[in-house]
Amino acid sequence: MTDRIAAAIRDIADFPKPGIGFKDITPLLRDHELFAEAIRRMADPWRDQDITAIVAVDARGFIFGTAIACELKLGLIPVRKKGKLPAETIEVEYALEYGTNTLQMHRDALGPADRVLIADDVLATGGTALAAAKLIENLGATVAGFSFLMELDFLHGRDLLENYQTTTVVNF
Repeated sequence: MTDRIAAAIRDIADFPKPGIGFKDITPLLRDHELFAEAIRRMADPWRDQDITAIVAVDARGFIFGTAIACELKLGLIPVRKKGKLPAETIEVEYALEYGTNTLQMHRDALGPADRVLIADDVLATGGTALAAAKLIENLGATVAGFSFLMELDFLHGRDLLENYQTTTVVNF
């Protein structure tokens, strides 16, 4: 089944700009059986981990985080790009290959009693994932770990997350 899930993620050359190889998840999303299996595989390692909430990262992470939250019967907390959340927020700036970006979450979203799973579609360089973890920890909550649909091994993003439990469904 892992091979079928991987085969449903197609490569798009030179998107969103020349030299970038984009992993397109839309064929996977279109196949309800494969999508459901991917969600089960993303959720299963975390079923008995006393998770209190799922944190999903803007934007494709919302797809997987929402489904995992439903699968585990937990609430969802969005981490968004700057300026997209309506209430009081906290933020963290992080480095990208070509500059910086800022992530935000609501200041009242989590507290010390929370133990959260961060869900996203892809582990690439790890910068976005680590920024999301910092937001959660800044609110006093605990990051139980990360669940990704796919990991781009050649970018070594897992190295940046070495202090966290990290699971993936497929590796490229």
